Amino acid sequence: MVDSVDEVRAALVAHDYFADDGLATAIFLALSLQRPLLLEGEAGVGKTEVAKVLARWTGGELLRLQCYEGIDASQALYEWDYSRQLLHLRAAEASGAPIVEDELYTERFLVRRPLLRAIDHAAAVPPILLVDEIDRADDEFEAFLLELLSDYTVTIPELGEICAHTPPIVILTSNRTRDLHDALKRRCLYHWIDHPDFAREVAIVERKAPGISSLLAREVAGAAAALRSLDLFKPPGVAETIDWATALDRLGHETLDDSAVEATLGVVLKYREDQERVREHGLASALRTGAHGE
Repeated sequence: MVDSVDEVRAALVAHDYFADDGLATAIFLALSLQRPLLLEGEAGVGKTEVAKVLARWTGGELLRLQCYEGIDASQALYEWDYSRQLLHLRAAEASGAPIVEDELYTERFLVRRPLLRAIDHAAAVPPILLVDEIDRADDEFEAFLLELLSDYTVTIPELGEICAHTPPIVILTSNRTRDLHDALKRRCLYHWIDHPDFAREVAIVERKAPGISSLLAREVAGAAAALRSLDLFKPPGVAETIDWATALDRLGHETLDDSAVEATLGVVLKYREDQERVREHGLASALRTGAHGE
């Protein structure tokens, strides 16, 4: 349990995550009320990193369920290890021992996927369950997940009901490729993560790329903001900003100029069309405008 939003913010900063007041408040409430937290936002704004930071802070195991089109309960919850069951049957036949069907459906042959591991855990500290990119899953899986999160209970026909003694800390992320159902949103607390403002992005760059000059950190943060204003197909996220600053520093650049931007544009922009759009805007001249327009 945490006592205040300030405690959450300080803990996040101690683990190199700079959250704004809204996100720190949302995390505090999720921990205090034991409610799932749904984080939406553009790709690269730090949604997944929230779960990783919480795991480092609390000491709970990070259990990540990466969603994708077609994922079903067996891939997310549990399945039986048919190969081991078959080996057990063959060993029993070879030894002449009687074959008891119930022996095939015990904990010994159960393959636990992230959702079951999150519910049936024995650790003193609850795990962090990250359901990443839930918007990529289909409606049926979303409904299944909603039912699971309602009481953190699952029934395995061969073993019975399994209920979480301590609910996991649940973080769901979405890039909003589709709208999630209202029922799932009602079950969760919600926060939209936007790209950081100039001052916060400078602080992130300086923390994540230690050793670079303050001037370069400010120019890169401002340039990243300028790139995001150009209506690109894939605007740079925070991770690309950090990579860009690191690459520039490694190449010995102390400031942004045409040659520095041209040489490293592939670090921050991953689509040729986006790179061409930036070149049409005059490369460093447009970026320097953003870098000094904080």
